[in-house]
Amino acid sequence: MAGAIGIDSGSGGDAAAKLSKNRGLLLSPALIAIALFLVAPLGFILIYSLLTPGTYGGVVWTFTPDAYIQFLFERDLFTEELQFSSAYLTIYGRSFLQAVVATFIGLIIGFPTAYFIATRPESQRNLWVFLITVPYWVNLLIRTVSMLFIIRNEGPLNAVLIEIGLIDTPLQIAYTNFAVALGLVYSYLPFMVLPIYASIERFDFRIVEAAHDLYADRWTTLRKIIIPITKPGIVAGSLLVFIPSLGSFIAPDLLGGGKNLMIGNMIALQFQGSRNWPFGSAAAVILMTIVLIVLMLFVRRQRRSAAESG
Repeated sequence: MAGAIGIDSGSGGDAAAKLSKNRGLLLSPALIAIALFLVAPLGFILIYSLLTPGTYGGVVWTFTPDAYIQFLFERDLFTEELQFSSAYLTIYGRSFLQAVVATFIGLIIGFPTAYFIATRPESQRNLWVFLITVPYWVNLLIRTVSMLFIIRNEGPLNAVLIEIGLIDTPLQIAYTNFAVALGLVYSYLPFMVLPIYASIERFDFRIVEAAHDLYADRWTTLRKIIIPITKPGIVAGSLLVFIPSLGSFIAPDLLGGGKNLMIGNMIALQFQGSRNWPFGSAAAVILMTIVLIVLMLFVRRQRRSAAESG
């Protein structure tokens, strides 16, 4: 009997090893793709950020932290002394503010839209989701240029407002911070709508009926029942809008007219204009580090809240 048990144990171990090997083989294409197209490029950016800029672009393979020092300090032209400079911090602060505004406006628009779609008859929901996503089949650059034509002084928006008598002179919307925020919301609004829609679609509306039976008004029901239950979708949508808005390039460049740089434009300028590849890489690494720290703090807070509620 002992021998039989030993044989069975050995067979079970072989089966487990074979299963583990098969899983490794199945995962290997994804792991290779992640290594080639994510880890390797990020590794090159990190290495480039620690090198010396070349005269006409590129890098010189001499390691130095000057790119990171340049982010917070500038050297005096004559004495070579370091002096604190807040120029790049201002750009990062402006970018974070624009991303927060775009996320907030996207949530204000996206939540009612998702709720409306989720409460339609099941036969109509796919059509509404299709209508939300179909404009985004067009290239982002074309859509942004189209919005610029709409909001410019001679565009149809000002023409309609003047025609109906709301304004006498065209509103200066294009090339402003408001235009940038509008472009960011337009660019990433589906990323807010779809996760919230997925959460609301799974929501049991009998809970809302029970709340009304207990004399809860609509605002109380929304605040204490619907929003807490659909919170995962709201969080996912907010992250999907905030993170790409933070590094957006096209909307600030076209709709903002390049007047107020954001992080994406600043990084692009280092590679295309200033030819300072190490500093462009350092700016990208700093941005990525900030985003990762914020996400880690958020995840830790979420886990702590879940543990306290559990």
